[in-house]
Amino acid sequence: MNTRYRITRNADGNHPDQVMSVDEYKSYFGTQPDFEYTKEYSFRSAETTMTIQGDFFLWHVGEATIPFRYYEGDLYVAVSHEIIFQKMIEIAEHFDAQYIEG
Repeated sequence: MNTRYRITRNADGNHPDQVMSVDEYKSYFGTQPDFEYTKEYSFRSAETTMTIQGDFFLWHVGEATIPFRYYEGDLYVAVSHEIIFQKMIEIAEHFDAQYIEG
């Protein structure tokens, strides 16, 4: 089962000056060899392929691609494995941010 997390500097909503821009994330992930930025993310189910528009940082780990989605200053990821959880913590620490379930 996946648990969704949000990486944020504005956990209580009272510090809009601490919101991260997509350009700050692009700068960081641009230095990471196993990440790529894209304006859409596609995935397949048994019946169809779905494409979502947005700002995505795709982490390529082994055969898997894990999407981290930027939305309104925060970064979201669905955690289904310990390795994803560890990467999320690493990213949050780099940005001096919090990670919040939900």
